Amino acid sequence: MSRPDPVAGFERQTYTINGLKTTVLTAGRGKPLVFFHGAGIWHGLKFALPWMEKFRVIVPIHPGFGDADDEPAMNELHDYVMHYVELFDAMGLDKFHLVGFSLGGWLAAKFASEHGHRVERLILIGPAGLRGKEQPKGDFFTLPPEQIPAMLVSNFDVIKPYLPDNPKDIDFMGARYREAGTLARLMWESPYDRKLPRYLHRLTMPTLLMWGEDDKLLPVQSAALWRQHIPAAKFQSFKGAGHLVLDEKREAVEAVQQFLS
Repeated sequence: MSRPDPVAGFERQTYTINGLKTTVLTAGRGKPLVFFHGAGIWHGLKFALPWMEKFRVIVPIHPGFGDADDEPAMNELHDYVMHYVELFDAMGLDKFHLVGFSLGGWLAAKFASEHGHRVERLILIGPAGLRGKEQPKGDFFTLPPEQIPAMLVSNFDVIKPYLPDNPKDIDFMGARYREAGTLARLMWESPYDRKLPRYLHRLTMPTLLMWGEDDKLLPVQSAALWRQHIPAAKFQSFKGAGHLVLDEKREAVEAVQQFLS
């Protein structure tokens, strides 16, 4: 059985930034809504399509993920912040809403703390990056690859169509190993951002924190640390949803649209 196209409904654009081919997916019209994805988009972007009713949805693929070029010298998240400063300059994006999920949530918080004048409203969804008392269950880098998908959701059926029938599918696993290598380069030695808490007070734009209550990778209790450093942020959690809360709960997708509207 063929897997659904994870980027169905989006148009593909390509930019060259500092010599790196950068894929940007776009859909819809209206005020720009930039979405920073997590450690891959193999599970699809179907959840983002309702946003195109009110927004121009822009999903840049991070270097080293998907079909975007990689650059081994980009070994810390600040390199990605600067990559996107230059990409958005090239696209003429001066001001936009910013939504970040997981690794992309960490990146969005870092980008907004440094370039807040460009971000009208900010949403962080199950963001990585801060170290609290609640730790992830198990080491992501030592988990067998076939066990990771089940760690991402409360309802496995949500992502099952995007997985190969053969769990050791060479093409699928090869792409995941490449992305895992990129993630390891960014997080193996420093899985937490020790400096970011010092600058989170700069997130003065309207900010929303969202979490799945059944998140097995980044427990919902981790939200307390973010709320401590961004006291004005609003917070919403969703029952019956794991880490991929947008994939599992239409209410979470609607909450994004409502907050940005």
